[in-house]
Amino acid sequence: MGNMRYYHIGFGREDLGTNPPTLALLSGDPERARTIAETHLRDARLLSDHRGLNSYVGVLPNGAPILSATSGMGAPSLSIVVNELFQAGIRQIIRIGTTGSIQPHVLPGSVVISSAALCRQGAANDIAPVEYPAAADPFLTVALAQAARELGVAHHVGITASVDTFYEGQERSASSANPNLLRWLRGITEEYRRLNVLNYEMECGTLFKMAGVYGFAAACVCGVIAQRTAGESVVLEQKAIAVDNAIRVALRAAMARAG
Repeated sequence: MGNMRYYHIGFGREDLGTNPPTLALLSGDPERARTIAETHLRDARLLSDHRGLNSYVGVLPNGAPILSATSGMGAPSLSIVVNELFQAGIRQIIRIGTTGSIQPHVLPGSVVISSAALCRQGAANDIAPVEYPAAADPFLTVALAQAARELGVAHHVGITASVDTFYEGQERSASSANPNLLRWLRGITEEYRRLNVLNYEMECGTLFKMAGVYGFAAACVCGVIAQRTAGESVVLEQKAIAVDNAIRVALRAAMARAG
């Protein structure tokens, strides 16, 4: 049989070379995946850009092979990509994302490392029951926190609210085309704040549940680009700093885990 290329990601195990990576950095934004590959990896090459799901294989500075891949936005897209990455041999995934803080002490430019997720995602319910824990791998999570400390990056470790929608699901109404939130969503951010949830994002809950069910290690680090105690908008002047911080933390942790 020839090389089997998975339908959505556009590559298979044989495309990963003779020393295939087992660790992937997974970004929602294809440009972030490209930047990681072209700026931070040695000998990076494009595996596929099928459906805009850019994937690159390369080598970390310590010589370990690694994949920089794109999940797309939201849990349904991520679930497809992660399923196929697992079939291609990936056994550790670090999600690198962006996030909105819901705590006053979690400031734009810093990063949030998710220890677990309050998982409010339909895709996750197809993987495991609602009550199934959405927990990050403790060893990858510690590696991320240690990397942030070593790099001097302001960071926070805690629980993330992982939801399906950017506007309604995160209680955005002033910046949304739909100001008419469902009753159960009105006040949800304050409720989560009181539960010591740190932030909103849209993928890690499903990723963590898939990791538990499939049997791989998963973690998540997100750059804080919005401060929801102050407003609904992205703080554009802090976005590049936040994303760069998240990338640097993930790369350092990846070297510790893939070396």
